[in-house]
Amino acid sequence: MIDSVDFSILMFMILLGMIVMLMQESGGTRAYGEWASSHLKSKRSALVTTSLLGALIFVDDYFNCLTVGSVMRPVTDKYKVSRAKLAYIIDATAAPVCIIAPISSWAAAVGSSLKDTGAFESELGAFVATIPWNFYAIFSLLLVFFLCCTDFDFGPMRRAEEQASRQSVDATASGGTSDDKLKYNPNGTTWDMLVPLGALIVFAVMALMYTGGYWGADAKYHTFMAAIGNSSASISLVFASFGALIVALLMYVPRKLMTFAQFAEGSVEGMKLMLPANIILILAWTLSGVCRDLLSAPQFMQHVVTSSGMGAMFLPVIVFAIAAFLAFSMGTAWGTFGILIPIVVPIVEVLDPSLTVVVLSATLAGSVFGDHCSPISDTTILSSAGAGCAHIEHVSTQLPYALLVAGSAGVGYLVAGVSGGSLWMSWLATAVVLFGVTIFLHVKEGRSAAKA
Repeated sequence: MIDSVDFSILMFMILLGMIVMLMQESGGTRAYGEWASSHLKSKRSALVTTSLLGALIFVDDYFNCLTVGSVMRPVTDKYKVSRAKLAYIIDATAAPVCIIAPISSWAAAVGSSLKDTGAFESELGAFVATIPWNFYAIFSLLLVFFLCCTDFDFGPMRRAEEQASRQSVDATASGGTSDDKLKYNPNGTTWDMLVPLGALIVFAVMALMYTGGYWGADAKYHTFMAAIGNSSASISLVFASFGALIVALLMYVPRKLMTFAQFAEGSVEGMKLMLPANIILILAWTLSGVCRDLLSAPQFMQHVVTSSGMGAMFLPVIVFAIAAFLAFSMGTAWGTFGILIPIVVPIVEVLDPSLTVVVLSATLAGSVFGDHCSPISDTTILSSAGAGCAHIEHVSTQLPYALLVAGSAGVGYLVAGVSGGSLWMSWLATAVVLFGVTIFLHVKEGRSAAKA
């Protein structure tokens, strides 16, 4: 159990929680919301800005859910955007963004699972290679921006939007929680959110270069890409988050946005914020370690698949479906890919090594889908709470969208397996199915409403 735990990831999560809470208490996130409210002049601009903010905050999904909801809810309420739509945007730009961002807690967690397989020279390099193949994450984001720009809603979400347009948004928000009781300094500015976030990104890149040997004695790592590929993501993120915490300290305390005692108190609250995530990680690592080392699950699954005569062309879509089912049932993407990655990588390397990246991407995509729409997922719960939306309403309104993207991604992985890993053919098939069905459902419901 101890050998399976990556303490660097746990330390990064703790430091990240401290930064999130301090940015909230400094008033930086609230100042951004007030600035956005004064500059956005239409419902469409409010929706697009909410999506962009969700995409911008890619370091962690908890950070995303906690920030976007509190910042943008006053703006979307002003233009009568339903709380269900806001919760969907928050949720769809949380995990799907983090799983395709190399500088994120998710990348570090995936890297720790990849390291256990021993199949990759660089865990970060393998993660970056999966990004173009992560159809669920990429097309979830594309669908969010498409719906924000066109209002082509369908299903329960369309009815929620119609109800919100006829009355106060609060009347459609039958539950949820508010962040009004959270402490924040009214003197905080937008820069109090942007500068620590920018510092985290800059320090992360520099730390990746440092741990990758960019300034070391070995000349072969003296190029940026070589150093990034050789880097240790988990240790680098600890360095980066500690540096960002120091920047926050130098910004907030001398300007008296908070005293040093309040800074320390906010840091402790931030640690508590990340406690559930750390518990999930430890339990997931433990379970995957037991399955891998004691039960020899990878070798068993490898034997079952190779002896069954199953063709490699169907492996991506099958792995995607299994990962989706597990993540939806458990409510955690991290636990799912922590279990599946050590199992599927040896299998695909035996059947068809050329599909290793595709199958790995299918594992991550299926995990994100299950995490995105599961009622017991932490990000789903945080998204509904951040938007002030009833949890069951959020689950029921976003589920048709999530299922549509998942079905389209499944078609893409099937094409990828049949075509031997053709990226453009897989992308084309996924896009045609996704946007074709979206437009068809919107038009069909519009005609039905007109007849009624």
